[in-house]
Amino acid sequence: MSAHLPLPPHPAPLPAAPPEALGLDPAALSAAVDFALGHESPWPRDIRAHLEAGFFEGPPDNAILGPVRPRGGPNGLVLRHGRLAARWGDTRQVDMTFSVAKSYLAILAGIAVGDGLIPDLDAPVRDLVQDGGFEGPQNATVTWRQLLQNTSEWEGTLFGKSDLIDRGRNLQVEGQGRKGLPRPLHPPGRYWEYNDVRVNRLSLALLRRFGRPLPEVFAERIMGPIGASAEWEWHGYETSWVEVGGRHLQSVSGGGHWGGGVFIHAEDQARIGQLVLQDGVWAGRRLLPEGWVAQCRTASALNPHYGLLWWLNTGRSRWPSASAESFCFSGAGGNVTWVDPAAGLVAVLRWVDATRLDGVMARVDAAIR
Repeated sequence: MSAHLPLPPHPAPLPAAPPEALGLDPAALSAAVDFALGHESPWPRDIRAHLEAGFFEGPPDNAILGPVRPRGGPNGLVLRHGRLAARWGDTRQVDMTFSVAKSYLAILAGIAVGDGLIPDLDAPVRDLVQDGGFEGPQNATVTWRQLLQNTSEWEGTLFGKSDLIDRGRNLQVEGQGRKGLPRPLHPPGRYWEYNDVRVNRLSLALLRRFGRPLPEVFAERIMGPIGASAEWEWHGYETSWVEVGGRHLQSVSGGGHWGGGVFIHAEDQARIGQLVLQDGVWAGRRLLPEGWVAQCRTASALNPHYGLLWWLNTGRSRWPSASAESFCFSGAGGNVTWVDPAAGLVAVLRWVDATRLDGVMARVDAAIR
C-alpha cells in the first residue's frame, strides 16, 4: 500500500550548509563518507533470491508473502542542526528498509496514545482489541508496552506465520544461527526476543484502533507535515487483509522478513530522523505527544539496548564511538537512521556493512569540531 494522500512527488530540497558552517571538519567528514562507501553491505542486490535462499530461515518458513525488490547501491546523508552537511550515492533511491518499519510503528503508537486511542500502555491489549488474538492464558495479559518492547511472548500464528519461526532468533548471528526451535514461553513481560510475528501483531492491533490503514495515518500525521515525498510505500502481505469497520484493509508488516514493509529513500528517512531529534516538533507544530520520544528512548528492563522498537546506546556499549544518547532505527542489510541528540546529528546510511557502523560513527564524530 503506497501513500495515496496528496504529497508532492519529490521531497523539498533539504536545507544545506557548508560543513565548516555546521561545526564539521570537511576533510574528516569526507573520510567518513569514503569509509561508508568503501564498506558496502554484503547483501546481494537480488533480495528475493537472498531471502529464498534461506538467509533468515529455510523452507517452508521463508515463504515470501509481500512485495520484494532488488536493492540499489549504498547511499546516505548527514544532517547537523537540521542542515545537510554531506551526501553520497543516490539519496532518492527507494529501497526496502526491513526493521526500520518497526521504529515507524512506534511513532504511530505515539500518535495513538496522543489521540486517546491507547489510554494506558500498561493495560492489556485485549481491553481495546477483541479480535481473538489476545485470548487464552498466554496472550490475555499482553500489554501494549510489552509489544513495543518485544517482551510480549505472544503466542500464535498470524497471516500464515507462526511466532515459533522467530523464537531463539539471535541478531548477532543473523543468517547463521539456528532459530525456530520450540522453547517454553515465559509470562508476558519476562523475556526479550526479537520476533517479527509479534511486531506484526502490534501493527494489526494499531490498525484496529485507528480504523484506517496505517500508511494513510503516517502520510497524514507525519510525512505530509515534515515535507516528505509521495515516493515511499508501506506494504503488508497478500495474506494480511482484514475487515475493519466494514472495510477490507491491509495490515502492514513491521519489516521485510517475508516481503513487504517500508520502501523509502534516504531523504524522507532523514526528515523522520530530524523530527524525532526535535522531540516530535516540526516548524513549531507538535506532531508527536510531548514525552513520547523520551518513552521510546527509555531502555527496557530486559534489554538495555532497546526502548520502544528503537535501538539505544546505553552506556555506549552498542556503538562505542557514538554518544550514549544516540539511538538508531535499524534494518537488516545495513539500513540505519542514526540520531545523536548530543551532537545535533542525523545520519541515514543505506546498505552499509552493519559490522562497520561503529567505524562510520567514529569518523563522523571525528569531524565534529
